[in-house]
Amino acid sequence: MDLRHDIHRELVVLRERAPEITGALTCTVDGMLVTTDLSTGNGHGTGTGTEQTAALTSALLSLSRKMTDLTQIGRLEETLVSAAQGHTACYAAGPTLVLTVLAGPGANLGLLRIEGRRAADRIAAIAGRG
Repeated sequence: MDLRHDIHRELVVLRERAPEITGALTCTVDGMLVTTDLSTGNGHGTGTGTEQTAALTSALLSLSRKMTDLTQIGRLEETLVSAAQGHTACYAAGPTLVLTVLAGPGANLGLLRIEGRRAADRIAAIAGRG
């Protein structure tokens, strides 16, 4: 099986399960894009914006892990950035991948967190098969 295809399918399922999610991408912990399912209308759908989002996702994960270590609050579950026009959440998907999820303003953050973690766990399992 093609791991990228399987991971992409998980991104599609994630968006189906939580319609408030406007897009998702998976990258390696060093910022290399694996696959994406982003709306083209949000400025991150293709090209440089997607690559930059993947690179920043990697940096955000690294900083978040350092913060949890420094503050001794346990294993990182997610990093959530909330802004006037929506939310970005990042989840470690095993030791090698990161899932980034985008949602619009007014999104149900509880649902975002539940579905984001569930998708990250499934993506980690897929990556573990490879």
